[in-house]
Amino acid sequence: MKSIENKTSLILDLFFCLVFIPILVSLGPAHYWFQQWPLFSFIVCVYLYACYFLLMKINMPKLLISKKYYNIAGVIVMLVIVTYMLSQYPLPDMDFVTPALSEYQTQVRNFGVSLTIWLMFSLVMGYALTISFVKELYEQLLLKKKIETQRDKAKLALFKAQISPHFMFNTLNSLYSLVIGTSEKAENAFIKFTELLKYSYVTIEKELVTLSDEIDYIQNYIDLQSIRLNGHTVVDWKYHVDNDSMKVPPMLMLTFVENAFKYGASTSRDCRIRIHLTVRDGALSFETENSIMKHADEFRKDMPVGIENCKSRLMSLFPEKHTLATVENDGLFRVNLNIQLN
Repeated sequence: MKSIENKTSLILDLFFCLVFIPILVSLGPAHYWFQQWPLFSFIVCVYLYACYFLLMKINMPKLLISKKYYNIAGVIVMLVIVTYMLSQYPLPDMDFVTPALSEYQTQVRNFGVSLTIWLMFSLVMGYALTISFVKELYEQLLLKKKIETQRDKAKLALFKAQISPHFMFNTLNSLYSLVIGTSEKAENAFIKFTELLKYSYVTIEKELVTLSDEIDYIQNYIDLQSIRLNGHTVVDWKYHVDNDSMKVPPMLMLTFVENAFKYGASTSRDCRIRIHLTVRDGALSFETENSIMKHADEFRKDMPVGIENCKSRLMSLFPEKHTLATVENDGLFRVNLNIQLN
């Protein structure tokens, strides 16, 4: 998708630079300026190009969506002030035999130049804003298509890999009946494993789940992992949520939890896994930290695959509303994810 966006932006920018501005200059009175005032003409053209690329850079549609009205007003006021200053550029006076006529013709000429500058500025503003909104709409359509494609791929992968849910859960129930009373740990493992599977099957059809359901899923996963671990691995799992009914995409943080156990757990060496989740006023903060128990080269080779998949999913679900930082330092691997859910 990024490749398509970049090509589209390049085409639109080239059209503005090589077609729009040359036509605007050549069809208006501005093309006479290059003969009389080359420096002034050069400044005007540079300013018009700067206006366009500035407006494309700050992306007015996203500022509107983010309700950053003061930023929008500041940019517009700044451009208006600069345009006004440019329209007052001191051009040489016109020379007629009659001084009064020279002054009058100079004022008329200056007014025409000023009017032309404002007209060209308005056209550039209109073009840039139109292109910005068209590009934003186009990107949103591509983003929606990408999300739908990823969801369809995930469903297809699950359907290919899964056994009939009815058969599987009946089989698990039968196996559970065989271990009842033999071991409390085995019973707990069966219950939590069944709950994990049910959650996976149920949420594949859902775009959003409640935070409470997602927290229960993480809790069950940690509990199931802890059953096979001994005292060498200490798990520090904490969460604080001010609204557990808030909606989030299902299994959003699972990859990081899985990686923490996959690469940070050991039954023979002391290690620690820290998993913290905080949601306050619609701002989600999720952190994991684990010792790198695998060989460092193997860890660096395997980790980027899962992380890149998560980055792609986050970019699709929360564009411009999340940050994801991963740090490997002194034998520790840290993940810090922040999402604005509102």
